[in-house]
Amino acid sequence: MADIHPTAIVDANATIGDGTVIKPYTVIGPEVVIGSNNTIGPNVVIDGKTTIGNENIIYPFASIGLAPQDISYANEPTKVIIGNGNIIREGVTIHRGTPKGIGYTKIGNSNYLMAWCHIAHDCVIGNHVIIANGAMLGGHVTIGDYAVLGGLVAVHQFVRIGEHAFIGGKSAISMDVPPFMLVASERSTKVFGPNNVGLKRKGFSNETIRLLKQAYKILFRSGLTLRKAIPKIREQMGHDETIRRLLDFIEAKSERGITR
Repeated sequence: MADIHPTAIVDANATIGDGTVIKPYTVIGPEVVIGSNNTIGPNVVIDGKTTIGNENIIYPFASIGLAPQDISYANEPTKVIIGNGNIIREGVTIHRGTPKGIGYTKIGNSNYLMAWCHIAHDCVIGNHVIIANGAMLGGHVTIGDYAVLGGLVAVHQFVRIGEHAFIGGKSAISMDVPPFMLVASERSTKVFGPNNVGLKRKGFSNETIRLLKQAYKILFRSGLTLRKAIPKIREQMGHDETIRRLLDFIEAKSERGITR
């Protein structure tokens, strides 16, 4: 059975899984479904059509499933979906989706959302993503697996961030970030090369990292347009799966364009 503190307010229609601990003064709404063995800290608010999986840890003052900050939203039945094994630190806000978007905000498994970061409506976050303190995602942002966002990063609506990308702190991201790349900005955002340290930690081979460096130079330093650079890379390095994933990301439909 769940362990619910007497001061917590849990609606009778909410579903709480076995082994879940709900600490003092937390408020959980009627349409919330929470799985097993979660720890919900004190003073947390979870509302709306929110589904949370198993073995998550949610720290004090987090706010999950509340209405999106979209002036056209009219209380439609949109959702938040959270997977398993996530750590959601103090003051994190995760808003539900909108009808004009995909209708839900989704967070995968084993992510680490640090204190006071904001996940806006219709965002989709993959697995093993780290979002550092105070980072903010506008609506409709997509983040691939193992990406890392530094503190105070601000991501514009509709931006895609590729897998294994690393974004330096205080960066303003207004265009798509290619997978496997290291990106930072002061006044303008630039791609500085492959995310070497992160890729080595995740077991990418030296040969694959070498090919990524070579592809980076053709894409971002050769002066070629993407239309000319991509066929050249496919011809020279298309045998490597990681290179193909990089190029597939760049060639996919983009609302904001690619950071170069």
